[in-house]
Amino acid sequence: MSEEPASSAAARIGRLRWVVRIYRHPSAALLIVQLAGLLLYPFIESTTTGNLLYGVVGVVVLVATMSMVHRTSGHVRVGLALATAVVTLNIGTMRVPDLLPWSAAVEAAFYFYAAASLIRYMLADTRATTDEIFCAGATFTLLAWAFTYVFIACQALQPGCFASAVNSDAPRTWTELVYLSFALLSSTGIGDVIPLTRQARALAALEMFVGVMYLALVVSRLVGLALVRKAKD
Repeated sequence: MSEEPASSAAARIGRLRWVVRIYRHPSAALLIVQLAGLLLYPFIESTTTGNLLYGVVGVVVLVATMSMVHRTSGHVRVGLALATAVVTLNIGTMRVPDLLPWSAAVEAAFYFYAAASLIRYMLADTRATTDEIFCAGATFTLLAWAFTYVFIACQALQPGCFASAVNSDAPRTWTELVYLSFALLSSTGIGDVIPLTRQARALAALEMFVGVMYLALVVSRLVGLALVRKAKD
């Protein structure tokens, strides 16, 4: 009789610990959700139900992002308005493909807004916490996703603005464009997807500039604060 209550209590304590960890480190949860979506989509991209499943993943990412915006200094109403517009336009694009540029542009705006809110959250503190370290990674992925949707909008308005060694005549997929976005934002320079038009190259150059400034201003500041905290300890 005593073993069952003890095991039940231990299970409740374990669940409570996970809740506390998520509450203390919400940026880690956001980062995990984003990376999970990044790894999941290539497996479902070519399937008939891929877009629907990815839509569900996208909603999860949006909810996780909104929770982070709520905990930072971002305006919740603006974030909710953008998130609502994203979901509405995504549903509308399934019936009216011509809405794709608008849908991608609004989704890019939402991720840029969320990234700006998280950057403000990191810069507002005078010490580097564990959650802010995770926040740096989550913000980086938010910026990469935002530019991915900028590229999608550009491709919808200007077909053929991005080329690849594989299926060069076909439009670039989300996976290809997010790969390009990560390559540009991290300044690694690797990748077989290249911008062809002047407008696409201007956007690519802008992302490279944002990536360098993010590493120079935000990440370097967190590293400096972490070293100062370690020296004091």
